[in-house]
Amino acid sequence: MAKLSFKTLSFEEHKNSDKRRELERKTGKGLQFKESQVKELQVNLLRLFYTMIPFEEVEKISPFKIIDAHTIEFIDINQEKAEKKFSFLLAKYFANLKNKLTDNPATYIHQNSEIPLIGNVSFGIVYRNSSIIEIKPITSCNLDCVYCSISEGLSSKKHDFVVEKDYLIEELKKLISFVDEKVEVHIGMQGEPFLYADIEELIAEIETMENVHSISIDTNGTLLNKKIIDNLAKNKKLHINFSLDSLDKKKARLIAGTKGYDVNQIKEIISYASEKFRREIIVAPVFVEELNKEDIEDIIIFVKSLKKQPILGIQNFLRYKTGRNPSKGISFEKFYAWLEELEKKYNIKLKLNKEFFNVRKTKLLPKPFQEEEVITAALKCPDRFPNTSIAVAQERNISVLGCPFKSEKNEKKVKIKIIRDKHNIFAGKLL
Repeated sequence: MAKLSFKTLSFEEHKNSDKRRELERKTGKGLQFKESQVKELQVNLLRLFYTMIPFEEVEKISPFKIIDAHTIEFIDINQEKAEKKFSFLLAKYFANLKNKLTDNPATYIHQNSEIPLIGNVSFGIVYRNSSIIEIKPITSCNLDCVYCSISEGLSSKKHDFVVEKDYLIEELKKLISFVDEKVEVHIGMQGEPFLYADIEELIAEIETMENVHSISIDTNGTLLNKKIIDNLAKNKKLHINFSLDSLDKKKARLIAGTKGYDVNQIKEIISYASEKFRREIIVAPVFVEELNKEDIEDIIIFVKSLKKQPILGIQNFLRYKTGRNPSKGISFEKFYAWLEELEKKYNIKLKLNKEFFNVRKTKLLPKPFQEEEVITAALKCPDRFPNTSIAVAQERNISVLGCPFKSEKNEKKVKIKIIRDKHNIFAGKLL
């Protein structure tokens, strides 16, 4: 007998109705088939992701049963063999990993995946030779904001990524050791960070790092409650940046792109968090002139009404090729002139710069290859956008354009011409 328990995995029994109908059609009404033929084991990874394994394949290891959400027991096999065979089965079916919110395909990046965490702007670690190191443990969002610069959210059709916490911590420590001075770690992702099941543990582990002077995280606030805020507030280095674009119920839902968005809940969470955290929180509306110009003053009044006033960091909407663009946007000259008017009217600081956030240049991270260089790399998995793949070479991952990923090409060595190398974020073209 073997009992396998997992912290990041959970298990559910699932009946495949399509498979049942197919078997009924093939066997005829009078014939029987095994119930296990229509059952699947749903394996959930870090809450948000899942894959389905046919019961028959699991039973090939040994008869089994689900003991609890995180534990599976095999009856007629020893522990070592069960672990080895079940790990092989998980690896096989994690190739079909999906996002529960969107049903988009996803890739799990872990210590044995052989995919480095530096090289891509969407996941892993981004170091722009400054005192702020960005980490991105997940892609995905539970909103569908009309101005999103990368078109993330419930309507997204992109490939998703989720990174193992221990792998991310290990590689972050290496980079911080290389930089060798005090830094801020910013959890700023292509999506909502509190969808990541290990987010609280991730923050707590970064908190213990001696050369991290602060931790910041961007959130839409919808997944937070007072209990989570209380837990997060135990981290002395943490401050939260909340997005809040309108206090009007209908308009807030319009901008968020979902009817489930409750701006009153967000106001309550911001108010509670502002008093609980040692560091000031930031309220960060995105200003889209045609959508919420008249709402910004309401947000200023709300922020000033709080017992412990947050910092207000109003962002100017910018158009991106990859984004949803509901407006032409305005120039920064016009934007800053408008902020100056509001600063005088409400006696509040709104123009925030790099000096305000103590951003400074730090040690250059060497690039293993340069723009225009031709290299050999191994294809590993799909990238975020269609017709792109992730390739790996010299401890970097590279987005390969014009290269749709096919599983049979996995590990295949290809020639790539590097077309982008800025800040160790690499893109290449297949030759």
